[in-house]
Amino acid sequence: MPRLRTFIAIDTGQSIRDRIVAFQTKLKPELPGVGWVEPENLHVTLLYLGGVEDRHLLSVCRCVEKTVGGAVPFNISVGSLGCFPNPRRPRVLWAGLQVGAEEVTAIHDELEEPLLDLGCYRREERQYTPHVTLGRITTEQNVDELAAILAQHAAWKAGDYQVREILVMSSDMTPTGPIYQIVSRVKLKG
Repeated sequence: MPRLRTFIAIDTGQSIRDRIVAFQTKLKPELPGVGWVEPENLHVTLLYLGGVEDRHLLSVCRCVEKTVGGAVPFNISVGSLGCFPNPRRPRVLWAGLQVGAEEVTAIHDELEEPLLDLGCYRREERQYTPHVTLGRITTEQNVDELAAILAQHAAWKAGDYQVREILVMSSDMTPTGPIYQIVSRVKLKG
């Protein structure tokens, strides 16, 4: 049965995306060992489902609609930098949510149980942290140097965006990187 790599996400809006791209460009000379996320792929992941069988995709979309379709639109503010899994072993460089993290986490938590019940999701062991992935660290980094760069840019802000929809997305892996497509848009009606 064909499977589609699927995840549920929030768009960042064009203004935030443009500021992130400008920031990535500024950081490139300072962090040459980072594979930067392409502008069209910047988003906040709510849940990564992995390979979902085609026949279950409609059920996933309906589940998202039923679970969060009545939610009220809310604002997010993207800024602050961090890395996963931790600063001593950085693998992913990210921007956090300074505003809206509670709302995003609540939506994540609301979606978990119904998606677990569908059998289309496995709960992650680590605590959910709403973020936008800026890049993946591809070579060994001097952790002290990285910590200094993160501290230097601690006040950086990408801006605000009003979240009005939740997206069900697919990801097609290609030799040049992932290509994301919107499978379904769930409008927040509140």
